[in-house]
Amino acid sequence: MEIATRAADSRLRIVTTSCLEQAYYYRGDYEHVLEIATDNLATIPTEWAHEYFGLAVPPSVFTRGWLIMSLIELGRFSEAAKYEAESIRLAEPTEHAHTIVWAHLTASMLHLFKGEWAKAHLLIEQWISIRRSLDVAVLLPWAVTSSAWALAQIGEASEALSRVREAEQLLERQTTMGIVGHRSWSYYAVSRACLLLGRVDEARQLGSRSVESSQRQPGFRAHALHLLGDLAAYPDQFDAESGVAHYQQALALAQSHGMRPLVAHCHLGLGKLYRRAGQLKHARENLATATTMYREMAMGFFLEQGEADVRPGQESIGPSP
Repeated sequence: MEIATRAADSRLRIVTTSCLEQAYYYRGDYEHVLEIATDNLATIPTEWAHEYFGLAVPPSVFTRGWLIMSLIELGRFSEAAKYEAESIRLAEPTEHAHTIVWAHLTASMLHLFKGEWAKAHLLIEQWISIRRSLDVAVLLPWAVTSSAWALAQIGEASEALSRVREAEQLLERQTTMGIVGHRSWSYYAVSRACLLLGRVDEARQLGSRSVESSQRQPGFRAHALHLLGDLAAYPDQFDAESGVAHYQQALALAQSHGMRPLVAHCHLGLGKLYRRAGQLKHARENLATATTMYREMAMGFFLEQGEADVRPGQESIGPSP
């Protein structure tokens, strides 16, 4: 960046900023991503919208992807939706598989985070269908694991399990090749699918791998720790002490990185767990916080869950989706 600035080299600046966006995202520095990414988009001339600058995806599309994924971690879904539409509009005319996939991939993450499972599944399937054109070692596990989660949420159990088995093979291959990237997220998503399918032992094993592979990625680690909290709160294997510890660890990380949706999920999990443990005051406080946050972020699916849990007579405790 310093060299690009001194040399007034706008091309080098655009490329370098695009790479920095990715680095800051993996560090969980989502606000910094927004700062440099919006500035990057402002410096890309309209006539360069489809220029690749030597990257796998044009910076105009690549940057919007990191903006989307950072905004959803921060709970700013309406802003992310604007970039989603722009990214897909810019990607489609390129007729370039990797570019189109990147646009649909980040769009699917927006809907997964909001709990819009059918929309997420549709977008995932659109880009998974051209997977043979991709560097499958990098992107395909992300696609297949996210597909498994969405399918499990919408009740397509058989197809979801098929995706789980495919995902396990792909992740094993990715591990052998030493590829990190979104591996922690992939383990997280496939673990979520297993939990929804009632395959708790598999979910626990995959969840542990998500934690192990996120040592240097605090955002992913926060999601993985929240997942372990949900596993500890599972009805047949209830462990209040472990659940509280994992939720609180996830909550601390999420708060420090501004991850409002995950903060809300942690409060929802704690509320359910405390209620089952008979600590009703703590339960009410956490459930109230969760529902307020879901309402503010217009997270309809999760808001319905939270509101159901605060109604009198609602005693069931299950894992957060």
